Amino acid sequence: MVTLDKPIAVGRRSRRSVPGRPPWMGRPSPTVQALKVAAIAMIVVVMLYPFLYVIAFSFADADSVTSGAPLPTSFSTAAYESIFAGGVVTRSLLVTAGITVVGTVLSLIFTSMLAYGLTRTRRVPFARATMVYVLCTMFFGAGIIPNYLLIKQLGLLDSYWSLILPGLISAFNMIVMRNFFMELPEELLESARIDGASEFRIFRTIVLPLSKAVIAVIGLFYAVGYWNSFFNALIYINDTAKWPIQLVLNQYVVQSNSLSALQAPDQPAPPTQAVQMAIVVVATLPILVVYPFAQRFFAKGVLTGAIKG
Repeated sequence: MVTLDKPIAVGRRSRRSVPGRPPWMGRPSPTVQALKVAAIAMIVVVMLYPFLYVIAFSFADADSVTSGAPLPTSFSTAAYESIFAGGVVTRSLLVTAGITVVGTVLSLIFTSMLAYGLTRTRRVPFARATMVYVLCTMFFGAGIIPNYLLIKQLGLLDSYWSLILPGLISAFNMIVMRNFFMELPEELLESARIDGASEFRIFRTIVLPLSKAVIAVIGLFYAVGYWNSFFNALIYINDTAKWPIQLVLNQYVVQSNSLSALQAPDQPAPPTQAVQMAIVVVATLPILVVYPFAQRFFAKGVLTGAIKG
């Protein structure tokens, strides 16, 4: 019999010494935890400071702008009152909101229908060939001039449809949604077919209600894309009354065009920097408000749709 000089201390073993446990799953030391907290706090400060700077100077008055201080010390709403009274920013916000809502709804409808059709490779003719064709669009594009000539030939210049139809279906979003549909139980769909349900009814009453997570994520992707798009408007829209907010932001903030067209003529002009920062806040705030509500769908929607097996 083998005897031990010292008893084994059961239950006092640290998580770091548990055999078979990966090192990254062990509890870090207090020093490592403190370093992680400091690093995360530094990253948060670096990421939040530009937002705080933009928001603060959008409310700055003339004295705060000319003082050269890192943040304004006195605040005013004159910049927001000026751009909303001018009418250009308000109209461009309505245009962008309409394009985003209509474009997102249509993109979700057509993307989900195409994705579900491409999961039925045995029932849909030329499904595999269509899948290859869609994948090719991820790597090859026609270019600016052919796209412009196509939009012109279709009579869509100066039309809101020129900002929606070219990006109606994203190949990447379609692939993510298709993979999510393929994870649905095939037995559930087959039982519906045995009961006499058509493919469209299966898609509408079974597939879509079970796919709310991926629909929310893909819908957010489309909405952000439509809201932030300005290049198509720059090429296809010549009427300034139809400019979306991002094109207004590009022309009057990035290109530094005269801000007189954005402001009411009967009001004193606020500082130029405050007006520019106010336009940035107005163009960014709606997406920042929507993101937290859709964030809880990200893990389930994206991971389930992107990983097969």
